[in-house]
Amino acid sequence: MRLSKKIASIFIATAVGLLSSCGSDDDSYTEIDLSFQRPANFPAPTYDYAANPATRAGFELGRKLFYDGRLSSDGVVSCGFCHEQAAAFTHHGHSVSHGVNEQIGTRNTMPIQNLGFYDSFMWDGSVDHLDLVAVVALTSEIEMNGNFQQMLSLFGTDPEYKRLFEQAFPNEQISTEKMLLALGQFMSLMVSSNSKFDKWQRAEDGVTLTAEEESGYEVFQQKCASCHAGNLFTDQSFRNNGLVINPFVNDLGKYRTTQIETDKYKFKVPSLRNVMKSAPYMHDGKFRTLDAVLDHYTSGIQQTQNIDPSLINGIQLSETEKVQIKAFLNTLTDEEFLNDSRFAPF
Repeated sequence: MRLSKKIASIFIATAVGLLSSCGSDDDSYTEIDLSFQRPANFPAPTYDYAANPATRAGFELGRKLFYDGRLSSDGVVSCGFCHEQAAAFTHHGHSVSHGVNEQIGTRNTMPIQNLGFYDSFMWDGSVDHLDLVAVVALTSEIEMNGNFQQMLSLFGTDPEYKRLFEQAFPNEQISTEKMLLALGQFMSLMVSSNSKFDKWQRAEDGVTLTAEEESGYEVFQQKCASCHAGNLFTDQSFRNNGLVINPFVNDLGKYRTTQIETDKYKFKVPSLRNVMKSAPYMHDGKFRTLDAVLDHYTSGIQQTQNIDPSLINGIQLSETEKVQIKAFLNTLTDEEFLNDSRFAPF
């Protein structure tokens, strides 16, 4: 599994740190089946759901961890602080993420949805396993600045954590490994697959697209789907899409992970599911509206190092086509997912 040396060393040092054993002495507890069900119009998942099957206790433990600011150094910033459900689990209105002690990051918060179908994570692909995604935020000095030993101390003394760890992992010891598995159970079930588009594609409930939405889908397929491909609406590749480079940050993108010259300024192609809810856009949150995004591809492409060949001449879109594309993108909003109480704060 790919992970930075700093993060990996922290994880290894604390994953074996055990403060209390998990015993299953609550005979009244009953597991609830939360087995993963692949949507009919989705590809096969990349995450091994059988290796970390969700249970009610594991899922609820992951949910509690996700929304607990005590895991950060200032006791305020949680995963859910930057990943708000109503905004497709992005940081609504913020160009880049905010962290502990009001520190400002350098990248826009990515959505959390359908992660069980991805083969890499983060804008630069620095993590290649869902169960390790949370380590980045937990250990980042800017984001949560967490300390695993302090987390273990909390888990071993907080009655609710002790109960959930005991029920989620019977007769096993509390560890950071179990913490990450619980977060993996929670996040892997964040599947957004019930948008208007999905129901239309699966011929459910008599759902139809309007003429404008269908026209938008046709334009999208012709001019956008080479990158935002398939029903995940991303080909999961890394590309330079011609943004102006911020000289004060000079974010090198995937190069930071690979140290390969041709990866400079390349970032992961994001999914467009729930895109109407996840503004601002791009890895640096440069654009606050979809209109600005479409204008960029039409007339704002910058010829920077490693620009994607398909974008050298931009994407020619008429004003009518832009309206149609936005109408189609609106069909990718999944209100059921955005309002699913299972993923909401307690």
